Amino acid sequence: MIVAVALPLVAEYGAAVTTSQIARAAGIGEATIFRAFKDKDELLDACVAEAVGTDHVLRELASISLDEPVAVRLTEAAEALRAHLERLGTVIGALHASGHRRGREPGTGSGGGDGPPGSGDAPSREGDGPRRGGDGPSRAPDGPPRDGRAESATVLRNAVVELIGPDRAAFRLSPEKVAAAFLGLLFTRLQTPVAEADAPLTPDELIDVLLHGTLHHPGSP
Repeated sequence: MIVAVALPLVAEYGAAVTTSQIARAAGIGEATIFRAFKDKDELLDACVAEAVGTDHVLRELASISLDEPVAVRLTEAAEALRAHLERLGTVIGALHASGHRRGREPGTGSGGGDGPPGSGDAPSREGDGPRRGGDGPSRAPDGPPRDGRAESATVLRNAVVELIGPDRAAFRLSPEKVAAAFLGLLFTRLQTPVAEADAPLTPDELIDVLLHGTLHHPGSP
């Protein structure tokens, strides 16, 4: 519950958000936060983990009715994935811009000095040494380990495969390849700067291109 309340505040304020702000928004005492998390950094890390995690979007994908036409199913999936990726980008971007680095050693917090009353966080240091787990998988700043990103991509692809499974016979390609093409188109659309795309594909256009291509008459020269 604390993380769910904290996420929009983290997206707005980044690492500058205070535990007192989060406590007020959650309607709890600030001490309650420190019974769940040892300091603000651990809470911020939990927010990143929640934003990166796929559980929420997988539930949304699983809730799409298989009785709907495949184009409708994929359009709803595109909207759910867009919301997931935008939330992920907003939370991680806000934390990165405000100086938070996931997985710092205790006492090298992201600033703000929020810790259990009387604990007194040590000042942050430039050029902190290796992060916790430094011998494990490499990670992008504030992001999941590389093997974690690959696992998330596989989980999302499999969810899309299940979504289009009832129409397997209608596709020229395997459902796995169709799902990969769908995710590739979607991610490219979301990552294309507006300056380079005056009119980005709408979700309906994206699904139309995926299912029917860009020719007036598919199969013509």
